Amino acid sequence: MEKTQTKPLTAAQQRQRNKKRRTWLRAGIQLFFFVSMPGAFVAGFSGVKQLFLHIGAGEVLSADSFTLSLLGLCGFTLLFDRFFCGYACAFGSLGDAVWALSGLVQKKLFHRKKQLRLPERAVLLGQKVKYLLLAGLVALYVTRQEKLLTGASPWEVFSRLTALRLPPEGFGVGIGLLVLILLGMAVQPRFFCQFLCPMGAVFALLPVLPFARLHRQSDGCIPGCNACKQQCPVCLKLEENSLRSGECIACEACMGTCPKQNIHRWDTALCKCLWLPVLGKALLFFLLPVFGIRPTAGMAKLHLAVLSSIKLTSP
Repeated sequence: MEKTQTKPLTAAQQRQRNKKRRTWLRAGIQLFFFVSMPGAFVAGFSGVKQLFLHIGAGEVLSADSFTLSLLGLCGFTLLFDRFFCGYACAFGSLGDAVWALSGLVQKKLFHRKKQLRLPERAVLLGQKVKYLLLAGLVALYVTRQEKLLTGASPWEVFSRLTALRLPPEGFGVGIGLLVLILLGMAVQPRFFCQFLCPMGAVFALLPVLPFARLHRQSDGCIPGCNACKQQCPVCLKLEENSLRSGECIACEACMGTCPKQNIHRWDTALCKCLWLPVLGKALLFFLLPVFGIRPTAGMAKLHLAVLSSIKLTSP
């Protein structure tokens, strides 16, 4: 019998295959970091908390594990944009999972062709809320009024749950806020990241090195395409040649959906393998000795350190 020759893939089919590979690669990296380093977000923001508590008390800043976590996350963001948000943050990965599950439920049970999401205007206005939240938290820390937040933090509840510990009594407000956030994640991609994440506000305010940002070659774009904008979870208008918005979470969904492959970063422009730059950054982030405790030691020790810090600052 003669072997049937397989037809070469068309350009559209090759783009679709690459898009699926990119999606599965990102999902695998997110799952890896969710299991191995779920407390990275909490540790980083604990660094913000400790920083302004020391400032409010007029004390000398100390290089504890939480401060080193904050410095490491900020330094990595300066060099590689918000890779942590797009690939390594456990809270962000939870949001992606809830959004995907919501889309599946809407499609299978309610036969919706287009997933329900918030209007673009509401999203753009809501993105300002996290800056107000960060300013309010900083004010409480500087004035030493952080005890008012005891039991009200949804990320502390999340941290305890990922450490396989139930929140103790007095965390009813935090549990309620976490439930509301989960509901929000079902109607808007990256709901928490866009609207409520104080670390997201910190990262958005950081200056990112020009070579680390996404670049778009608009000259070769199809007129009226807007495929990149439609796929962007944070509603960015990709009209400039260089994306300067701090709201970009570096998920790189725009790169995977561009029919002309006109969106790139310096590492993806140098390397034709779509998986190599992403895996390289993931490996570098995992090996960063910025958490005081080695990430490979497991999530339990890191969570115990976070929970001990919470306990020490509670009344």
